[in-house]
Amino acid sequence: MPEGDTVWQTAHRLHAALAGHPLTRSDLRVPRFATVDLTGRTVLDVTPRGKHLLTRFEGGLTLHSHLRMEGAWRIFAPGERWRGGPAHQIRAVLSTAGHTAVGFRLPVLEVIRTQDEPRAVGHLGPDLLGPDWDPDEALRRLCADPARPLGDALLDQRNLAGIGNVYKSELAFLAAVTPWLPVGELAPGVPPRLVATARRLLEANKDRPDRRTTTTARSSERLYVYGRASRPCLRCGTPVRRAEPSGDRDRVSYWCPGCQTGPTP
Repeated sequence: MPEGDTVWQTAHRLHAALAGHPLTRSDLRVPRFATVDLTGRTVLDVTPRGKHLLTRFEGGLTLHSHLRMEGAWRIFAPGERWRGGPAHQIRAVLSTAGHTAVGFRLPVLEVIRTQDEPRAVGHLGPDLLGPDWDPDEALRRLCADPARPLGDALLDQRNLAGIGNVYKSELAFLAAVTPWLPVGELAPGVPPRLVATARRLLEANKDRPDRRTTTTARSSERLYVYGRASRPCLRCGTPVRRAEPSGDRDRVSYWCPGCQTGPTP
């Protein structure tokens, strides 16, 4: 599942390509909205909200999409071949005179009234990359259930909107605890540092082509533990481990047994 910085980048690419221009073509290839035609409506803006994308049109309509594990939006110039998957995976086509945005494998795609956006994204916690970021509220939500494992609490978008598996594993490593340690067992100063670090990392990476949490310049060492199973920890040399509960890629975790304390699977 994409992290918040990836969704932020996608939103800004879509905004740059579409905002301020009327649609010359609208094709929503999902049964419920297949007859909805947005042609002629001007795109007002494309806004990220956590991992959600809100494309707003004049007339008070919003196209709400979510990428989840496999979804992607691609932008093409007029006449350019659409790349990103076979035609049967296309779920949305939005064209202006200058660009075409094609949504592939979008698991969530719906047209709603702009005034009803809170029904789609109102459950989300403070957005790590949003103008409404509230670290105190994020901290309160993160610590609301002391018995909950840290990794689950970080992934819950109702606490902090924008964290996925990469940042979950990296934040646990930087806090020197495993993702399965209950939030209530963290040392007193750790939760506020986790919230601040999460915000700092996503802000630092939102404009980068390659995500980085380490301070090394080596391209092979951009992340401390994520994706480094069986490779030596960058700090202590202990082989990094990986856990994927019941084959659930939404909950895959990486950790260093030498640097991180706490329960493990």
